[in-house]
Amino acid sequence: MSAKTTPEQPLPVRTVLQMVAGWIGKLGTVWVEGQITELTARGGTVFITLRDPVANVSARVTCPRGVYEAAVPRPADGARVVVHVKPDFWVNRGSFAFTALEIRPVGVGELLARLERLRQVLAAEGLFSADRKRRLPFLPGTIGLICGRDSAAERDVLENSRRRWPAVRFKVEQVAVQGPYAVGEVTESLRKLDADTEVDVIVIARGGGSLEDLLPFSDESLVRAVSACRTPVVSAIGHEQDSPLLDLVADVRASTPTDAAKKVVPDVGEQLTLVRQLRDRGRRVMGGWLDRELAWLTSVRSRPSLADPVRELERRAEQVDALRERARRVMGGSLDRAEDDLTHLRARLVALSPAATLERGYAIVQHPSGEVVRLARDVSPGDQLTVRLPDGRIPVTVNQPNEPNEP
Repeated sequence: MSAKTTPEQPLPVRTVLQMVAGWIGKLGTVWVEGQITELTARGGTVFITLRDPVANVSARVTCPRGVYEAAVPRPADGARVVVHVKPDFWVNRGSFAFTALEIRPVGVGELLARLERLRQVLAAEGLFSADRKRRLPFLPGTIGLICGRDSAAERDVLENSRRRWPAVRFKVEQVAVQGPYAVGEVTESLRKLDADTEVDVIVIARGGGSLEDLLPFSDESLVRAVSACRTPVVSAIGHEQDSPLLDLVADVRASTPTDAAKKVVPDVGEQLTLVRQLRDRGRRVMGGWLDRELAWLTSVRSRPSLADPVRELERRAEQVDALRERARRVMGGSLDRAEDDLTHLRARLVALSPAATLERGYAIVQHPSGEVVRLARDVSPGDQLTVRLPDGRIPVTVNQPNEPNEP
């Protein structure tokens, strides 16, 4: 419980430290895992600095020499261990430390089991899925290289890349590639290169080593950092038989640093050969096309219409003359038949017209209104009538009443 204090009633330092020691003492004994980064023996005590394998935090461990020597095999700097400790707070010095009760080095089998469990968890999240892997650029302008300081892996990547493409450019980040600081330095360099817009691809390279040496490249935080990169990442860790988790999350896995150079940078000789082959193929294709077009042109030119174009015009002119004569004959026949039909129709009209009747000696009597007088009883004495003859009209006046026709 928190102590009630005021500016007027503060607690002495010793009291506060004693309270802190009491709180820490309630924790009891615990098992902790970490990596030994510093180990010093003084008399009957071994002083160890135990660093967290992921976060950049560490704690002091005081270990009796008998406890240290009882561990088999005896741990050294860089070893991963599981320690049964009792947290202690030294009131007189105001410092915190662990007191080791038992030390157990982490064996290869246990490491492999932990890596397998981590691999399954990350695979279930989709970090190793082939769908999220990106293709490498054909010819990167600048390559980011993360490697050890003055390492053979750096020389392999640089020399092989420049041998394949002399104009290639690199941005090299030299970091610790094993030990307690490897994960932090590699992750920081990865983020730095990923943020650089000039870098088109990032290569993480390291030579071979033991399982413990390659453990930083199976660290969960590093794997997730690679997964979050926007720049394609190539993993070139160890040899063919080595398989850290970084190989699974990277966009491309290279078996060695030399293989990484081959995968990232095209070979200028191979590309020149390919260009020559494509050029030759283009020439053959173009030559074949021209030969086919020339053959077609020769065939067209050999046709009668092009070999003797005047003869073709004459033939067409003969066809026009023949068609014109045929049209004339057809039109003449049509006109003759129409003329005969017109003559017959005219004769019929003449035979049926009133004028023909008048020519035969008949006359037409009409009232002044033009109405034809059909019966004698339709007129009266004094009526003015018109008699129509073939050669004209005669006005007449009725003088006597109608007389019926004698039978």
